[in-house]
Amino acid sequence: MSELYPLKFETVLKEKVWGGNSLASKFNKGTAGPQHIGESWELSAMADNQSVISNGFLAGNNIEELIEVYMGDITGDSIYEKFGNEFPLLIKFIEAQEDLSVQVHPDNKLSKKRHNAYGKTEMWYILESKKGSKIYTGFREGVTKEQYEEAVRDGKIEGLLNVETADPGDTFFTPAGRVHAIGSGIVLVEIQQTSDITYRIFDWNRKGSGKEKRELHTELALDAIDFKQAGKSKIRIEPVMNKTENLVNCEFFNTNILCFNKAIDKEYYFNDSFVVYICTEGEFLICWDNNSEKVKKGETVLLPSMIKEVTLKPLNESKVLEIYIISENSVN
Repeated sequence: MSELYPLKFETVLKEKVWGGNSLASKFNKGTAGPQHIGESWELSAMADNQSVISNGFLAGNNIEELIEVYMGDITGDSIYEKFGNEFPLLIKFIEAQEDLSVQVHPDNKLSKKRHNAYGKTEMWYILESKKGSKIYTGFREGVTKEQYEEAVRDGKIEGLLNVETADPGDTFFTPAGRVHAIGSGIVLVEIQQTSDITYRIFDWNRKGSGKEKRELHTELALDAIDFKQAGKSKIRIEPVMNKTENLVNCEFFNTNILCFNKAIDKEYYFNDSFVVYICTEGEFLICWDNNSEKVKKGETVLLPSMIKEVTLKPLNESKVLEIYIISENSVN
């Protein structure tokens, strides 16, 4: 029997003025915490928010302590060589009952230079949305740096943005440098590089509360914005039952979706990486080495790299996001 096993983590709830109660009521994030939950951090290696294991004999240890002991058996050897004890992804659930600010994230090069940190490329998978909910992503085609600077001065950036409707099952990929904002009425999963560097460039001309006015980072943002990141961005994949479909494949993460109503065998010998499962609907068992772990809607599970064979057995029809990094040692 393998010493390591599929790992669950204690969620960290973040109260936000724009948050709501859907994460608690529909995705099992608990009701004892904040009343306006904007974010639920599922798997984090951020220094002040290290995820803590909640199941099995490793319960109580955080993700950094775990990797320090098990190294490549957790993340994969080539990933461990690159990132050391730092887990390279940050997984969140987000609920926005108001429009979030328009922002941009720097890439690895600029982040390293300014903050000695990683950049932030991310993706969103829409879980719920109200009719007419919007995602702001990139500029409209043809917007220039000069037009942007003028709009910043006039407080009229909104007119330059590419706006798309957001429906459950939509995916939006946001490379570093692409301006973006989550619109109101949306619940989503966010998968991103381990980074918390955000440049806020527009906050809808909202007034501060008097005790905390929202800071803008327009000067810092200017060098981070990629004005070529424009036009439509939505990815819409209609899943085929019991078939794994790719949503996003980039150097920082690969995300697939699987809808299934029968047992699915998974093998990961082709890749030297951990796997993250996020259950967005239903519930299922992860079976390995004559063991099993139940995964319910709203739960996130880390499958250590050393476990290369599992079977996913649905207890009812289920939908899961499957995330890993294509390692340098992968076999095509």
